[in-house]
Amino acid sequence: MTINDLNANWLHAIAISALLVLAAPTGVLNAQGLDSTQSIDKIIGSEVTQEEKPVIADEKNVIAAIERTSETIGEVRKTSMLDKIDIVFLTDAARSEGGPPPEIESKVKEHEAEVAELRQEIEANALFFHAIDSRRVLAQDVLAISFDGPRNVTVYAAAKPAK
Repeated sequence: MTINDLNANWLHAIAISALLVLAAPTGVLNAQGLDSTQSIDKIIGSEVTQEEKPVIADEKNVIAAIERTSETIGEVRKTSMLDKIDIVFLTDAARSEGGPPPEIESKVKEHEAEVAELRQEIEANALFFHAIDSRRVLAQDVLAISFDGPRNVTVYAAAKPAK
């Protein structure tokens, strides 16, 4: 090997190193983060409201929604746009309060597989996931979802709102 060959190899190594340094991402990536309220609002694209109720005030609706869970799973899977998402916090059914009352707990157990699948669909659907996450609701706290028309939905959660 001659000196010219060594110089040429050295120059190639420097050129490749320079390209790698220039190609490496620097600082913050330009991707849209999900920590931004603006980003989440764009993903959800729907009005998200919340209300607190004791279970007894909406027990029949919650039970009916649990009984329709197998139908709701497909609707959640297909949904990519809604006008309104209403999250109903069933505060006296939260884990910290001992969980749902016996009537609702028995319906959840009766439809355990469907409720588990619904929760998976919620986590897989960006619209639903970010809507409940924006109110600090975990998918595992969702008891049921009720579609109120083609573009409105009520999410029943056994949780308390974040303070």
